[in-house]
Amino acid sequence: MVHLLNRRRMLQALAGSALATGTLLAPRGRTARAAVDPKLRKAVRKGLDWIARTQSRIGHWHANNSYRVPMTALAGVALLCEGSTTTQGRYAEPISRAVDYLVRNSRPNGLIGEPNDHRYTYGHGFSMLFLSQVLGEEEDIDRRETLVDVLTRAVRFCGQAQTRAGGWGYVSAKDGNDFDEGSTTVTQVQGLRGCRNAGIPVPKEVIDKAIKYIHSCTMPDGGICYSSRNRSGSRPALTAAAIACLFNAGEYEGPYVKKLLNYCRKRLYNNVNNVAGSFGHWHYTYYYYSQALYRIGGKTWEDFRNRLYAKLLREQTGDGYWNGNIGPIYVTSLNLTMLQLENDYLPIYQR
Repeated sequence: MVHLLNRRRMLQALAGSALATGTLLAPRGRTARAAVDPKLRKAVRKGLDWIARTQSRIGHWHANNSYRVPMTALAGVALLCEGSTTTQGRYAEPISRAVDYLVRNSRPNGLIGEPNDHRYTYGHGFSMLFLSQVLGEEEDIDRRETLVDVLTRAVRFCGQAQTRAGGWGYVSAKDGNDFDEGSTTVTQVQGLRGCRNAGIPVPKEVIDKAIKYIHSCTMPDGGICYSSRNRSGSRPALTAAAIACLFNAGEYEGPYVKKLLNYCRKRLYNNVNNVAGSFGHWHYTYYYYSQALYRIGGKTWEDFRNRLYAKLLREQTGDGYWNGNIGPIYVTSLNLTMLQLENDYLPIYQR
């Protein structure tokens, strides 16, 4: 408990400096808007019901008949954020089917992915994230043993797929000529952190190499570039993702994190209502940036959250889903995860 309190104070002090809000940070008890806002609760319920309703009979979701594994994992995370598990709650059945689908797509070498997926590290990383959160609440002994086996092999594959520079590409280092890039790297680190939280052994050197990789991809302005081989400019989306990734890896303070936070403050904090700003990938960007600011908490989070949630509620369709790049299941899953951060059900997002 002392460690958690010290970490909270550390994050809030950093936020006060980096975000320069000029106001006192509110205690956490005042931030639980999701528990008292009927419009928010209704929007979340409609969105989750739409996700459950659109699941295939064999347990997956897809985006234009592609990306079945990553879409299934992301949709599963959104359902878990509501508090349901594989055995209890409103969405127990679709969560259970999603778990079964991903387990069936676990290969002997540890990769969680379909044979025709040419960017399989996304699905692998998101699957580690989803299944690790399921494992923490799984009550069925046989399924727990299965999940432990799947995740143990998944972590091993992840370590073997890491590039010499410490990142990951769209495929393994062996399959991709040692190419790496930021978004898949963040996905792997967050998945590995979820596994470690669930008790799956994760080699420290794999995480350490990944953190060094993120540091090495930082540009002079505080943003993260596309890859260790392509340093043509900073990417706001990758920078927001990197902050969430570093927080998950235990790096909460210091001049480096402050530099990234300052970069995002200038480009993201007050630009929530932009359609895409000047960078694209709006939902991906704010999916990760909201996780970082939620961990910081206080006034920094409240001001941002209110603007973010108002935008998301305005853009929801009457059927409960959201539209955007990649497809409605992708956008809806990310948006619902953002809208449910304050539920605090999943360890990976907790403060």
